[in-house]
Amino acid sequence: MVELLNILFNPLANAIMTLLTGLSLLYWLFTMLMGDGFDFGGTDVDANFEGADVQDIEGDTTIDGDAEPSFIAKAMDFINIGKAPLMVIVTLFKFIGWLITIATSLLFHLGSYGWKSVWILAPILVLTYFLMHYVTIPVVKLYQKVGYTGEEAIEFLGRTGKMRSSIKGESIGSVELLIQQDVIRLNVKSVDGSEIRYNEEVTIVDEAADKKYYYVQKNINLNNY
Repeated sequence: MVELLNILFNPLANAIMTLLTGLSLLYWLFTMLMGDGFDFGGTDVDANFEGADVQDIEGDTTIDGDAEPSFIAKAMDFINIGKAPLMVIVTLFKFIGWLITIATSLLFHLGSYGWKSVWILAPILVLTYFLMHYVTIPVVKLYQKVGYTGEEAIEFLGRTGKMRSSIKGESIGSVELLIQQDVIRLNVKSVDGSEIRYNEEVTIVDEAADKKYYYVQKNINLNNY
């Protein structure tokens, strides 16, 4: 037991990752005790969520026009944030980083470096980030199969969000919604075929008959009138 604790909390890098992973464990224990489980959604989930951005996880919708997604948006999309609950992805990130940190400390005997061992976390976190792109793919597919929509069935009609691609005519793009701290992306098409550019605010006004995408229209306000 003493040897196990020594591995978990020595050197400093191990202690940091053990504490972070432990906090996530406590979060999930508390969540399960509260009866929320792992947020897989219910059996009565609205099938309308089929219009969510569930296309090829390897890439996002092609973006037209002058504007491009921000670096942060691209970074989040790379590890599929928004396609599965944020806390699931965060927990996986911590857990994988923790495993790599423990293995690295044993392999390279980092205990002898004392507090300086904390610098090993920089390359480990970078490596973990790139690994997360592939680790989260089956997670996203699992949540798609169970019809994940967040904590409860969501009615998207009437909600507003920001475009994450430009659309015009019959082209299909994506809109990003923030619902109860969950980022959700839906496939969308312009309701009248007019051009809607990246990052413009839109309102979801209708749903396609095949439930594969939604119709949106650009919001008119003082900034774009």
